[in-house]
Amino acid sequence: MPSTSALLTEPLPCPQETKDMAPKRAKRRAAAEGGSSNVFSMFDQTQIQEFKEAFTVIDQNRDGIIDKEDLRDTFAAMGRLNVKNEELDAMMKEASGPINFTVFLTMFGEKLKGADPEDVITGAFKVLDPDGKGTIKKQFLEELLTTQCDRFSQEEIKNMWAAFPPDVGGNVDYKNICYVITHGDAKDQE
Repeated sequence: MPSTSALLTEPLPCPQETKDMAPKRAKRRAAAEGGSSNVFSMFDQTQIQEFKEAFTVIDQNRDGIIDKEDLRDTFAAMGRLNVKNEELDAMMKEASGPINFTVFLTMFGEKLKGADPEDVITGAFKVLDPDGKGTIKKQFLEELLTTQCDRFSQEEIKNMWAAFPPDVGGNVDYKNICYVITHGDAKDQE
């Protein structure tokens, strides 16, 4: 059963044509939503424009919301007729509600950012925290990050400590790091 993202792996009909057909209302709505959502900070402007073009292609009725009929029409435009309702319903259930551009971008952001779920990342840190305190010594974590696998540069270490400063005892709250990796920083959402 293909996911909503599977639609973008198929060749799309004439993106330049559909881009020019996008209604001003949908563009204004997408721009207005951009200031209130952290998902826009995950992509550069070129990527956002590409997602807008893809959204416009899929939003066949140009109402600013992708619904089941839009998906059916998009599949038909790509030559796939007789898509089962169950398949379309499953695709629609991947979203938390109506699929406007912000939701669409969020769905792809979650799939593309490559971060594991919070519990998986936390579990990896717990291996380094045998006492289960929820913290790791700064010096130990820095040594691991600069000497193992994909080694952090001094600049990356400096940026990490700026974002996640250790407490006065030199302990780093790895649960906070895991939360920010998977949910974003609360400061970014204000």
